[in-house]
Amino acid sequence: MKVEAWLFGITTVFLVLVTPAYWLITDASDHGGDWTGTSALVMTTLLVGMVTLYLGLHAKRMDERPEDRLDGEIADGAGELGFFPPYSWWPFWCACTLGIIVLALAVTAWWMLVLGAALGVLALSGWIFEYYRGEHAH
Repeated sequence: MKVEAWLFGITTVFLVLVTPAYWLITDASDHGGDWTGTSALVMTTLLVGMVTLYLGLHAKRMDERPEDRLDGEIADGAGELGFFPPYSWWPFWCACTLGIIVLALAVTAWWMLVLGAALGVLALSGWIFEYYRGEHAH
């Protein structure tokens, strides 16, 4: 995690230096500056800074990983890596119900909004409780 935190930290420093420079360079033109690019750079700087902070805090709390040690071997990283969920249809159904809700808001069809919300509750419940029943029950 330390390497990742350093990479994002360097990117944050770069963006902190580039953002005001970009604002000053574009503000010198006759058009009054490029507010779209400047605001995008500010938001990117804040986002990368947030990731840097997150990775830096977790790097301090975590035990040292084999990837972070200079004398680490490939065999040191062997073993259980974690739980990876199998193939699931529930995210697809959640996306479909979200599409129904957005369409209902776009065409102001309140009955469709209620239908999409009801189907969304069913789809989200299925996704949440997927591992409590059926083939992949724990």
